[in-house]
Amino acid sequence: MSFRALHASATGMDAQLFNLDTVANNMANAGTTGFKRSRVNFEDLFYEHLKLPGVQDSAGRLTPVGVSVGVGARVQSTDLDHGQGSLLETQQPYDMAIVGEGFFQIQDGSEILYTRAGNFTKNSNGEIVLASSDRGRLLEPAITIPDTAVEVSITSEGVISFRTQGSPDLTEVGQLQTVRFINPKGLLQVGENLFAATTASGDAQIGTPGTDGLGAIRSGFLEASNVEPVKELIDLIKTQRNVELNSQVVQASDQLLQLISNLRR
Repeated sequence: MSFRALHASATGMDAQLFNLDTVANNMANAGTTGFKRSRVNFEDLFYEHLKLPGVQDSAGRLTPVGVSVGVGARVQSTDLDHGQGSLLETQQPYDMAIVGEGFFQIQDGSEILYTRAGNFTKNSNGEIVLASSDRGRLLEPAITIPDTAVEVSITSEGVISFRTQGSPDLTEVGQLQTVRFINPKGLLQVGENLFAATTASGDAQIGTPGTDGLGAIRSGFLEASNVEPVKELIDLIKTQRNVELNSQVVQASDQLLQLISNLRR
């Protein structure tokens, strides 16, 4: 029995250490633009059934309960929280935030990736790209701002226009498109604030911002991380307590095994 307790406690500590890694990653990205926190889900392992419920006793009556013991816990899944982060005003014309559901489309070679981080800028060719110290990934569909532009306007529907020196009129240069997924929790996190579509997420449903369930665009704003530091600290304390409790079970089991071994000598 003590060997079973040792195994169950060990699986519990292993699962909680994974949870600790997840909480640490959430905390590390509390200031990351467009970051979405993760939550760990657990499940119990299989059970050893010493006596099944509903079997007949010596008098022919059905027992109302059985005798079973579990062998521990494990991580079931990590759940992405796609809740809206708060909006931070930057007054930068190429910074954009999606208010509501949706993702920006980003070109990554031959692949299209998706992001909630709207810290866009222009590259040397005037193309709108996702700002990065590594490389500038083009916004999809590609939009180029001419060198003569002195003012850029982005509407809530994603219409991008510019104005030249001495002209009072805006010239439309492109239409921004965003996407939604039937199961955004099924997206694959690939780092650098980017997601990749999977069979679990379903195909990207492309549309115009502000229509068909897609959120509107706020130019001059960025979406902050949806991590709540206080909540993460609470989860951290709970995780620490769970590890300590499982550790105490391991120590108690070890002491019991030693006691039994001494009694048998």
